[in-house]
Amino acid sequence: MPLHFDPLAQRPRHYLTPENTSMFEHVLDQYPMPSVGIGRPEVSDLLYEGGRNVDVVPPELYARYDVKRGLRNADGSGVLVGLTTISNVHGYNKVDGKIVPDEGDLTYRGYHVADLIRAAQQEDRFGYEEVSYLLLTGNLPTPAQLDDFRARIGSRRQLPEGYLRIFPRTTFSPSIMNVLQRATLLLCAFDNNPDDTSPVHEVDVALSLLGRWPRVASVAHQAYAAAKTGDVPVVPPAREDFSMAETILDVLRGDEGFSHDEAMMLDVMLMLHAEHGGGNNSTFTCRVLSSSGTDAYSAYAAALGSLKGPRHGGANAKAGEMVDDAAEHIADWSSDDQVADYLTKVLAGKAFDGKGLIYGIGHAVYTKSDPRAQIVKGYAKALAQKKGTADAEKFELIERIERLAPEVMRNERGITKPLCANIDLYTGFVYHMLGIPRDLFTPIFAIARMSGWAAHRMEELYGPARIIRPAYNSYMTERPYVPLADRR
Repeated sequence: MPLHFDPLAQRPRHYLTPENTSMFEHVLDQYPMPSVGIGRPEVSDLLYEGGRNVDVVPPELYARYDVKRGLRNADGSGVLVGLTTISNVHGYNKVDGKIVPDEGDLTYRGYHVADLIRAAQQEDRFGYEEVSYLLLTGNLPTPAQLDDFRARIGSRRQLPEGYLRIFPRTTFSPSIMNVLQRATLLLCAFDNNPDDTSPVHEVDVALSLLGRWPRVASVAHQAYAAAKTGDVPVVPPAREDFSMAETILDVLRGDEGFSHDEAMMLDVMLMLHAEHGGGNNSTFTCRVLSSSGTDAYSAYAAALGSLKGPRHGGANAKAGEMVDDAAEHIADWSSDDQVADYLTKVLAGKAFDGKGLIYGIGHAVYTKSDPRAQIVKGYAKALAQKKGTADAEKFELIERIERLAPEVMRNERGITKPLCANIDLYTGFVYHMLGIPRDLFTPIFAIARMSGWAAHRMEELYGPARIIRPAYNSYMTERPYVPLADRR
């Protein structure tokens, strides 16, 4: 497959040295945590462990007060908290108040995501920017509008002068997502008017983050890797004419280059991750903060914190780890019995991470099928066959997990609702084939989702214009005050 760059060609390089970045500085907190520095004498037991008891609500009270745990109705459907024209995540119908499973569908501004991807792939062009424009404006762009949109993102590929000198410490960070959060808040300091929530400024901030996040995530990853190898991180020059998919691969690969097919595969992933309704945890987080009128950087940093969670965006890395663990511990990948036995052990907490979860199976909305998983599966199979026997066999293992996991979960957990594979089951495998490091799986998800977050933030700012403030019912009893000297 042809490369965009000749690996032997000379390219301008930006070496990150201790003189031009603070990321190599690492000062440990010399003051230990209280439980270590002061210890855990008996007098501290209530402080550290009392909350476990006082914070546990008797399950029957949720039903008595009709509390929607997790903002979910008793049937598992989401509590209706808003109206949107941005996207629709369809996985079931409600008939006479009951959920009736249905094939999954995902639409952006009324367009089926499968149609958007198919059109871009058939025309052999990158589609993420088109989807991003659609989400932000509500309309598909003309060729001139799309060129203008790409140019505006490209103009913000470079990081501000002096930014890398105070770049957040990465090498000892347990997560690049945390670095991306801090780096986003740091960009706020380079904005002349960060609290401006006018439409023009909001769009400019969204374009800036779309342009800069790939470079920020790459710098963080390279610094982390350099600490292990002792190498000097190298950041290739920004290419303003590159698509988002090409930019991500360029900053990761550098002189190694990448193929057009690889960039097109990543473009599919970006399009599928661009948006997924206002109710998903990170988007709702973004909307909650936006409803308070806070600045864009704070809202997007909060969304990043939510997406990091293993129950949300972090699940793609967990699913990839689980597949790798399965490949290591299953002797015969083609054996249904051996794969089912492994999945049974996972559910029992005796295999993989001990959490009792089969990652990549099941979804809060989708029942019969996740349309994103179906799309990715087709492209992943084609790419795996091109890559060779090892990847093709691993794809078949994942397919077998997809087929057997619902049956195992029904047998072991008594689950009766339909279960389908979600996009996370295949995401890690696709990123593996693209040579993307696991610590960048979720950051790439975030880079793609930035378009959806921006669309929902602006819909919240200019639509409801009312701070989100749900209620909590207090079930505690009143107690008489006891003077300090009389407490035991």
